[in-house]
Amino acid sequence: MNYTDVEIVKSFQAGNKEDFVKLYDKYLKQIYSFIYYKTSHKETAEDLTSQTFFKALRYLDAFNFIKNSSFSAWLFTIARNSVTDHYRSSRLFKNIDDIWDLASSEDIVQNFAIKEESAQLLKYLKELDYKQREIVILRVFQDLSYREIAEITGRSESACKMDFSRALKKLKEKIPLEALILIMLMAKF
Repeated sequence: MNYTDVEIVKSFQAGNKEDFVKLYDKYLKQIYSFIYYKTSHKETAEDLTSQTFFKALRYLDAFNFIKNSSFSAWLFTIARNSVTDHYRSSRLFKNIDDIWDLASSEDIVQNFAIKEESAQLLKYLKELDYKQREIVILRVFQDLSYREIAEITGRSESACKMDFSRALKKLKEKIPLEALILIMLMAKF
């Protein structure tokens, strides 16, 4: 039986703590892939994914659907903040907005079961600035709504739409038409 996030969270808050497993199972792959796209390192992504779910478990009793419009946006915000905290605490000399080197010996297609064409698109995303790249990843690869993306990034819904539109325009100038069409189809306009 499929339960909504609202039902699962309310059940958890009512004392059925084992219901957190349902949320974990539902969002694990999405959160891991989101973090992996931002870190490009398997072990770091695994650690930060664990931290994200531990934080969510710790604060889920206080989660409020009136204050937070969706559980998934709240969880992605925790993941995004975990990545930011990781780079701040590791005191890297790189700007965390520029950390996005996908050069890895790992097979991205195999790790995430993404279509071969989707993995090829990742190299084109390097052409975008940090904000645009993050919005494209959240919209296309995570299939989030503009409303959820706005909540995660702390920007307005219209600003997210505009950044996504500008990203597509920039990509249109640099990538093959077939790849751009694939991005647009995946974004489900």
